Amino acid sequence: MEAAIAEEVGARLAQDGAILICGGLGGVMKAACRGARTNGGFTVGILPGNDRHSANEWVSLAIAAGTGQARNLAVARSADVVIAVGGAYGTLSEIAFALDSGTPVVGIDSWSISRHGADKSPIVEAASAHEAVDIAMKLVAERSTTR
Repeated sequence: MEAAIAEEVGARLAQDGAILICGGLGGVMKAACRGARTNGGFTVGILPGNDRHSANEWVSLAIAAGTGQARNLAVARSADVVIAVGGAYGTLSEIAFALDSGTPVVGIDSWSISRHGADKSPIVEAASAHEAVDIAMKLVAERSTTR
C-alpha cells in the first residue's frame, strides 16, 4: 500500500515539474523514484553509504554521502517541502530535521506528533497522494512568495 502511494506521489511531483529528493534506496524511496522517472521527472538519491551504485535504478543523480542515517539531515534540508509516506524512525528523523529548519511536512499515513501544550501536529495530514502533492505544491508556492 505505501509503495503504491509513494509511486503516485513521485508521478504527481514529476507532472508538476518538481525534483524528487529521497534516500535513494528501496521501499517507498524506490517507488517514489519510479513514479517520478516514468513520468519524465528527475530524482536525487542521497545515499547513506559510500557507493553511488547502491542507489535504486530509478535515481537520476546518486550522491554517496557516506554518513549513514545522518544523510537524513541532507535529505530533509535539501527539500522545499517534505512528503512523508508511512515510515519508520528514519522518516521520523527527516520530519524532525525538516520541521526544525522551518520546512513544511505533509504526511500520508505517517507520524503524528505534537509538542506538549500544542493544539495540533505541525505535520499537515493528507488522505491521498493527490492531496499530498497539491498541498505540498501550494506550500512551496506560498514560501517562495514570502522569501
